[in-house]
Amino acid sequence: MEYITTTNLRTRSSELVATLKNGGVVSLIHRSKVVGVIKPKKELKVMTEKDINQLKKIAQQLNLPKTSYPEREKIYKKHILDKYGKGFS
Repeated sequence: MEYITTTNLRTRSSELVATLKNGGVVSLIHRSKVVGVIKPKKELKVMTEKDINQLKKIAQQLNLPKTSYPEREKIYKKHILDKYGKGFS
């Protein structure tokens, strides 16, 4: 399926869904003009244990200083104050 008209959306919806599930792209036609493209939604990749271990390894390599939540809040407030000034609430 390469195209579908707005009038055929209701009657050919099962074909449209099948095409999208197979990764196809469909042009939407209204009054003999292409008004849009219907494409499948990209699936989000779920992080595996391997991915998590890689992130931990990278974090160890960066060797960033450990800060507590109050320290983070203090740094953040100072940054906001420097960026926007006193009048920002």
